[in-house]
Amino acid sequence: MGRISDEELYELVQADNKEALEQLYDRYEKLLFSFSYKIVNTSDLAEEAIQDVFMKLWRKKGIYTADKGKFSSFLLTVTRNTCLDLLRKQSKNQVELLDKDLEREQTESTEETVTWNEERQRLQEAVSTLSSEQQEIVQLFYFKGCSQATIAEKKDLPLGTVKGRIRLALQHLRKVYEERGDRIGT
Repeated sequence: MGRISDEELYELVQADNKEALEQLYDRYEKLLFSFSYKIVNTSDLAEEAIQDVFMKLWRKKGIYTADKGKFSSFLLTVTRNTCLDLLRKQSKNQVELLDKDLEREQTESTEETVTWNEERQRLQEAVSTLSSEQQEIVQLFYFKGCSQATIAEKKDLPLGTVKGRIRLALQHLRKVYEERGDRIGT
């Protein structure tokens, strides 16, 4: 028996045949990922797009007919539209987050700003009591968001050493705060 055509597999998918869906996925996953990635520029969104496309094939009955052209062309069109929808959704979410940030900044009282500035000053003073090496590691880890592995690589140190220095730095900072009668985060 020869290879089952895409159209035949699609008909089987319409009859709730999971194996047919898996075969279509195996046939098109690499192509659709590469195509999606060119549109969305991130592997996470490209993978989400592919998942959405195959969920549409599974859930929506009759979305493809032979008069729409080749199945592969139809699938690429659905993928392109799905990617564009994901980008619009992501863009909308980013705009909403920016709007919320602006709103929060506008409603933040002067007292809250002063309190935050005082806390930041106390934290900077506490960090300045660390050795220069610990200060640099704390800056990279907590303020620049580097992973411990990235710090180890940048500083050419063993990962265990970086972890130990971060732990010692935190213990030192906690001690400084306690000596002042402050609680961390207040």
